[in-house]
Amino acid sequence: MRRDNQRDINEYRDLIEQPKEFKDGFNLKTVIGAIFIGFIMMPGSIYLGLVAGQGVGPAAQWVTIILFMEVMRRSFQVMTKQELFVLYYVAGHVIAGYALHLSGGPWSGLIWHQFFVSSPAAAPFADQIPIWVSPQPMSDAIINRSFLHPEWLPAIGLLLINYLIGRVNAFTFGYVLFRITSDVEKLPFPMAPIAAQGATALAESSSKSETWRWRMFSIGSVIGLLFGLVYIGIPTISSMILVTPVTLLPIPWIDLTAAIETILPATPFGFVTSLGTFLIGFVLPYWIVVGGFASSVITMIANPILQKTGVLKTWRPGMDTFHTSFANSIDFWLSFGIGIAFAVFIFSIYEIVRATRKKKTESGSADFSKLFHPPEGRGDFSVTLAMGLFVLSSILNIVLCRVLVPHFPIIFFIGFALLYTPMMSYVHARLTGMTGQYAGIPMVREATFLLSGYKGAAIWFAPLPMHDYGGMAGFFREVELTGTKITSVIKAELLVMPIIFICGFIFWSFIWQLGPIPSALFPYAQKTWYFHAMQSSLWISSTAVGGKPFLLEALKFPVMATGLGFGLLLYVILAAAGLPMMLIYGFIRGVGQLPHSLFLEFIGALLGRYYFAKKFGEKNWRNYAPVIFAGFSCGMGLIGMVCIAATLIAQSVSKLPF
Repeated sequence: MRRDNQRDINEYRDLIEQPKEFKDGFNLKTVIGAIFIGFIMMPGSIYLGLVAGQGVGPAAQWVTIILFMEVMRRSFQVMTKQELFVLYYVAGHVIAGYALHLSGGPWSGLIWHQFFVSSPAAAPFADQIPIWVSPQPMSDAIINRSFLHPEWLPAIGLLLINYLIGRVNAFTFGYVLFRITSDVEKLPFPMAPIAAQGATALAESSSKSETWRWRMFSIGSVIGLLFGLVYIGIPTISSMILVTPVTLLPIPWIDLTAAIETILPATPFGFVTSLGTFLIGFVLPYWIVVGGFASSVITMIANPILQKTGVLKTWRPGMDTFHTSFANSIDFWLSFGIGIAFAVFIFSIYEIVRATRKKKTESGSADFSKLFHPPEGRGDFSVTLAMGLFVLSSILNIVLCRVLVPHFPIIFFIGFALLYTPMMSYVHARLTGMTGQYAGIPMVREATFLLSGYKGAAIWFAPLPMHDYGGMAGFFREVELTGTKITSVIKAELLVMPIIFICGFIFWSFIWQLGPIPSALFPYAQKTWYFHAMQSSLWISSTAVGGKPFLLEALKFPVMATGLGFGLLLYVILAAAGLPMMLIYGFIRGVGQLPHSLFLEFIGALLGRYYFAKKFGEKNWRNYAPVIFAGFSCGMGLIGMVCIAATLIAQSVSKLPF
């Protein structure tokens, strides 16, 4: 069965209709769309991330596209698929998540750092965190919550430089990988046609009076508006007039860990309260969700056994979800998860080697002359120029790291930039090009820091030249399949950069002025950021001067070996049974993770597969589900934007002197 699946994947490229011509998708509509997303969608997405742990996400892309389609249709114009694809890319990039998956551009990293340096978890080594990360905890820049303070200049300057280097690297080397894996090796990229077909379908429907997408999107939006009013609206509005906000549904979940500890000791348990998690079960591949649910159930059974046998020795009765999960991670699941991750990498490499041999047998050796003779009119640029810019920006990154962390061995910076990044990016590009799946080598960064002998905290915050640009090859393949000129997305990228920084600065500054982040004003951040801080401090303390090596105690090599063996055995069993590869990735996704969201996802997946798919037809439901979810995200986003607008007005009025 798996051989037949691989054969089908390799035939995808021949079955997919290749574009006959390429058009420029960048124009005034793109500029207006980017500004719309930056000034309308971004603040709501930031606020949602802090309050409810979710952003506007795909809704930003769908809202922008549908809005512009409706405007164009009433102007008796039709948007081309090239225009729609570029607009889709711009919308997604402007609203993309950064630190802790928060929107608002790289500024979210500064907000996280200002909290982390002031948190109790970082207290033992806070004085070792450099000023180019964040001002010190008692600085006026943090007390007054203002990015305009001079002490923020080093961190903001580094932010700008690192972002520019990263984007140059991503586009140049990602383009080179695309030329090698797509033009020369002609890999199928089985996931790329999804985005391409979506843009094509939207373009074809833009001339109609009404489409099913608009109806499904409207249904999802109404659901999102109603749920958002209860979940976010009531707590936000009530916080303006009451000391304690009225919360009808606990954010982000109902914690039952302590309630079941007599039955399932050392087991984090609860249910998320966001309806969005349930709807995600409609959208995710069914076997991914099933694998994650099965893994979470096995984890819940394993935890009491491990606790009784003395493996989970840190846990104590009365601990909540976060403290239980953190204790279990130190004792067992961190090491076991690392072993599982290595197993994923090993069988991923096996898949790529097997597929490479099969492809060589079928098509012979690759023709590398095509690397310098791209299709006419596609908007390509010189591969030599791209590699030159990549090497130059990588050298600048090495120099930057050397200046920031002078005592760390420079050989590691060079190895990361010129060996690790190209190698892993190529492996990623090839694997996604053949199977649409990828898993990298886990913990390389952390292991390097531990084995280098370096002492200090600065290296954990340095902009290391250690990246994976393999995903960009798939993106350029999507650009090609829509018949969009590559120069279109380059121009779009140049447009997006200033919008991200300007809008991110404006709205993060406003939201930070509402109150400390995290605080009671931002329930999700208040509940989860301390846990993230504890996890980060576990790693940083292992190299900090005078720090306690908690990490070295948490890393247990026998447990890693057990996880490795378990992962490989699982792969062999499932592969021999002919079960979908998605089930394996889903199972590994759930190992050691909190079951709070996985249960609700599973219910959504079952309902979608065995009720809605039968009611509407499987093909129709596969099309409906992501549009409904996008509409739901949009409705939640609109509520978030209304809430932040009302909060900003209330805060402004409360500070007036009359």
